[in-house]
Amino acid sequence: MLKTSWTRFPARIIGALALISLVSCSEQSGPPNEATAAVPEVGVVTVEAKSITLTKELPGRITPMRIAEVRPRVSGIVIERTFQQGSLVEAGAPLYRIDPSPFQVELDKTRAALAKAEAVLYQASRQEDRLKNLLTGQATTQAQYELAVAAERQAEAEVAAQKAAVDQAQLNLNLATVRAPISGRIGRALVTEGALVNTNETSQLATIQQLDPIYADFTQSVGELYELKRDLAEGRLKSVSPEAARVRLVLDDGSTYRHVGRLLFSDISVDPGTARVTLRGEFPNPDADLLPGMYVRVQIEEAIDTDGIVVPAQAVQRTAAGSAAIYVVNDEGRAMLQPVRAGRMLAGGALIEEGLKPGWRIVVDGFQKFSPGAAVKPVPWQSAAAEPASKPTPVKP
Repeated sequence: MLKTSWTRFPARIIGALALISLVSCSEQSGPPNEATAAVPEVGVVTVEAKSITLTKELPGRITPMRIAEVRPRVSGIVIERTFQQGSLVEAGAPLYRIDPSPFQVELDKTRAALAKAEAVLYQASRQEDRLKNLLTGQATTQAQYELAVAAERQAEAEVAAQKAAVDQAQLNLNLATVRAPISGRIGRALVTEGALVNTNETSQLATIQQLDPIYADFTQSVGELYELKRDLAEGRLKSVSPEAARVRLVLDDGSTYRHVGRLLFSDISVDPGTARVTLRGEFPNPDADLLPGMYVRVQIEEAIDTDGIVVPAQAVQRTAAGSAAIYVVNDEGRAMLQPVRAGRMLAGGALIEEGLKPGWRIVVDGFQKFSPGAAVKPVPWQSAAAEPASKPTPVKP
């Protein structure tokens, strides 16, 4: 086997080969220019201005429209309960019956006393008439006649007093039947038959709550409320309704309550501990789906932004100073960082209050592929929620 020796080639040939190798290596290791480098693809969306209803979601609790504690107004033994626990009752419906016997006896007694007083009045009236005739014929004295008039007036007063006593006895007899003060759903019975109830007790017999319509109480930051009023006063926003704002409820399972409510009022004072004001919404509740004490989230429609700009939340970047910015693709195809003022978060993304104009293309995806000012290749961005719907469903054989 023959071995090649470099000593057999002339020196000038060896030098030329070395120079060619050095130039080739230097060209391959040089930095690539922008024309030859691959331009990264980024997902972009076009900015659009449209009318947006601004809503605020706040935590709240369900409270009954009316609540009444059923209490006895006379003392006695409960002999009957006439309602079904947890049922709907109408105002005036009987709930409990207290033993009426003592009240019936008292009523009979006062009626007898009234009859006696009326008899005395009749006698005093006849006596006054006789003395009046005798006084005309000077057969009696003025003093005797005046005594008769006084006796008649005393008898009239006694009759009036006995009539009031009869009315009181009749009222006590009627109150022996405890009736519902309001219409609503009654809770569990707190006393049973045979129990002794007194008018001075602090415990109640039952509780009735009116649930249709029903209230939802929630709180809002006073700063947000002031900002909303300022935007409405400056004309940047317009009111949802001239009468009252609409409110919706989101239940624990995430579903939206099917009935729309209305905002009733905002409290006139601020809680000094939390710097929040209390608001109340009214909702129809025909099927008793909402119960007092339930935790809900209240969505209040505050105002309408007629030229609102909403972008995907992931498009909003944060600078080193903490301010918001968005990458905008200019006419030259370069991604430039644009400062913006971001507002509240909405269901469709972030509301941009300043810094963007309709028609601009903003970067939503692919931030790791470029640096500020670099050339990019914009492609339409598709959200992750829409991707599965766009893919064809495979057909099973």
